[in-house]
Amino acid sequence: MTSEPEDAALTGQVWRLAWPAIAHMLLLTLVFLVGRGMVGRYSTTALASMQICGTLTWTIVSVFSATSAGTLAVVARSVGAGDHAAAAAAARASLVFALALGAAVALPLLVACGPLLRALFPHAGAEVVEQAIAYLEIVLPALPFAFVEAAAASALQGVGDTRTPLSVAAIGNVVNVAVSAVLIFGHLGLPALGVRGAAVGVACTMATEALLLTAALLSRSSPLPLRTAPAADARAARQANAAALARVLRVALPAFAERSVYHAGYTGFVAIIGLLGATAMAANQALIAVESVCFLSAEGFGIAAGALMAQRLGAGSPRDAARVGLVAALMAILALSACGVLFVLAPRPLLLAFSSDPELLALGERALPVAAVAQPFMAFATVMGTGLRGAGDTRTVLAVTLVCSLLVRVGGTWLFAVTLGHGLVGVWMGSTADWICRSALLAVVFARGRWKALAV
Repeated sequence: MTSEPEDAALTGQVWRLAWPAIAHMLLLTLVFLVGRGMVGRYSTTALASMQICGTLTWTIVSVFSATSAGTLAVVARSVGAGDHAAAAAAARASLVFALALGAAVALPLLVACGPLLRALFPHAGAEVVEQAIAYLEIVLPALPFAFVEAAAASALQGVGDTRTPLSVAAIGNVVNVAVSAVLIFGHLGLPALGVRGAAVGVACTMATEALLLTAALLSRSSPLPLRTAPAADARAARQANAAALARVLRVALPAFAERSVYHAGYTGFVAIIGLLGATAMAANQALIAVESVCFLSAEGFGIAAGALMAQRLGAGSPRDAARVGLVAALMAILALSACGVLFVLAPRPLLLAFSSDPELLALGERALPVAAVAQPFMAFATVMGTGLRGAGDTRTVLAVTLVCSLLVRVGGTWLFAVTLGHGLVGVWMGSTADWICRSALLAVVFARGRWKALAV
């Protein structure tokens, strides 16, 4: 049994890490939303191109920055064990690897960008595709910065510093708004660049955030001793860095595979929605926008759980690691359940923020109660998944994602939306089935506790 003061202390620790992580996630998303909103005011063609290039950018960054899961796990585990030198070595190796990975991903994509988009989107219209290509030709060279930002933020979160990434993300949003507003519309005597201006804004934001976070890690006040004197034995230093990177990648590679599987499943999920018609697609976008705040909140609690669980395991306290995970999951469930109640009681006001089309509103109002059912399950699954990644158990999370994303979500959506004819409501029934399945499987994994004995 645990005492109420101990539970209150854990709740406080989780919240102190979670709220800046939640705000950080929201600000990262805001960069793309603000750019999309400005481009929409510039021209319809430019906005249509963002559906292509914006989605591709999000997918690339999401998949390849998944390797930062290894950074958080190793840094937090080392900090918990009191080995700050090992934590610093992991952070240093992660930053170098992220920079190299960004270049390795960006260069071939930059070369193949034009032919690839023309082949993938033959019916989008030549002008739309050309503007998407123009956007990517500016953003792709900035991918190394995006990957470094993810690695640096994860290193700081592993130490328990979620406020620095939040502050840097706030600065990044200011840079994005200022640069995009000037260049998209051609203020201050500059030419109006449209979608190219939005791309420059995003690229500048990626660079700003990566440089500021790296500077924070290299500063004298850094929680990690990255500013160390050069080793007398250069060979030994290279071996130590290689060993640190190997630790990070052992955890990171299954996380990368998991994110790839998730996006493959999501592509199939979106393809099924496309069969339902333009109104259903638009309504689904509004629903996703409404739910995104809930999902990002769960992600914030998950980051707190992952960092604290790894630190407790590093300190040799698996019982406390389990308690932290449960407290974070419960906090997320309470927060998202409150959102679910709002979905049921006030669906129309929520949807009116995105559209006043009567048919769209009617579709959305029927689907939101189903989304409400999903909220506590989404909260638990998100926190448990991120917590287990922080503990180093990325292989199990990969297996759960394989089953739930590819079989349950895609199969369930086809069954409910197409076979049984429930349309958009069936789409959300399929996604809810996915979250319920994830929750059940991850609860079993968490309860068995094999993750407590994993070496990282």
